[in-house]
Amino acid sequence: MATTLVIPGLYSSGPSHWQSWFEAQIPESIRVIQRDWKRADLPDWTGRIRHEITRHPGDIFLVAHSFGALAGAQAAADYRERIRGALLVAPADPERFGVSDQLPSGPLGFPAVVIASTNDPWMSIARASKLADAWGAEFVDIGPAGHINIEAGYGAWPEGLAIFNRLRRQAALERGTTKPDPDERLQPRTRAARARENGASRESAAFRS
Repeated sequence: MATTLVIPGLYSSGPSHWQSWFEAQIPESIRVIQRDWKRADLPDWTGRIRHEITRHPGDIFLVAHSFGALAGAQAAADYRERIRGALLVAPADPERFGVSDQLPSGPLGFPAVVIASTNDPWMSIARASKLADAWGAEFVDIGPAGHINIEAGYGAWPEGLAIFNRLRRQAALERGTTKPDPDERLQPRTRAARARENGASRESAAFRS
């Protein structure tokens, strides 16, 4: 069975955060523990992620949030043959931390999904979309959802887990271990599509921090 590394952002993810909820739902999930949760030190953070990748043999999935998404993408670039997929939620703007030149500039080399919000204070939706394009990742715009954290109302998050499960099935399909299901393909949605689907209800998901 594959190991799923849960990679929080700054200050980690508390017990009510969707990442903690994911850990309870996903077998063989392990949280990456950073030396200093208050300091965004990319080399140190990626070193911790690499240590967990090498410590757990076999296939690896990543579930990362915020600065953890940047560290996860950077660390995983050295283990492309073992990374089966990555869910990168609300990645922080690398320019804000001065790490743009330390991150992959091209496709990650494995299936990935970037989930972003239209009012994330840590990354504009336009920049998140460009980052996803550069990494060759699927892009999912979930509308005004802040930083997609507990302050924005993201505790238990079945929709996010469904995206991750589809990513895992996509990885299995690419390896030839499962059959395709046309209804399960990842379909990134634009802001216009989200508006058509949700109408006025989109406003209820607005950032509340």
